[in-house]
Amino acid sequence: MLAKELASLDALSNGRLIFGIGVGYLQPEFRALGAPYEQRGAVTDDYLAAMQAIWSQTKPAYQGRFVSFADIQAHPQPVQRPHPPIVVGGRTAAAFRRAVQQGNGWYGFGLDVDGTAQALAGLRTAAQQYARPAHLGPLEISITPGRGAGVDLATAEKFTALGVHRLILMPSPRLDGAGLERYVDDVGTRLVGKV
Repeated sequence: MLAKELASLDALSNGRLIFGIGVGYLQPEFRALGAPYEQRGAVTDDYLAAMQAIWSQTKPAYQGRFVSFADIQAHPQPVQRPHPPIVVGGRTAAAFRRAVQQGNGWYGFGLDVDGTAQALAGLRTAAQQYARPAHLGPLEISITPGRGAGVDLATAEKFTALGVHRLILMPSPRLDGAGLERYVDDVGTRLVGKV
């Protein structure tokens, strides 16, 4: 179902979907859904492989530990081929492996420059241990700096020097429409095109 919903979004957006995924970390959420918390990584890997089969095969079929299917049709197909970009979040060895093996990108939330450097070291270790499919290309790195961590030009340049491709800034949720416009204008003036 999720594969179909994402393919529909990709089609409706004319190929602009970026699919972000993480395994989750809040046990109460898993209990509420009746999902196995201890197997969340294995389930995620299986479902990612199944969705990629749905998106890329003429007659999708997949046999996995947690999901299996054959003789199905999946329409629409995503505009982006072989599938929309997959960005994997998480700061564990398993998340780094998943990003290397299955992701077009990796996302780190709430990180400062030092935390980003540590995570990137983890990704480099995973890249030495696991094969990266050539069709995925280079792993793109996206970071949302921690709330309250003002990102000035010098800080943005430090992220860039580490190999970060994209900073996703988070304005205060207390900003009204005018405040949000000022925030966007300020960020544009200070950072866009300068890093």
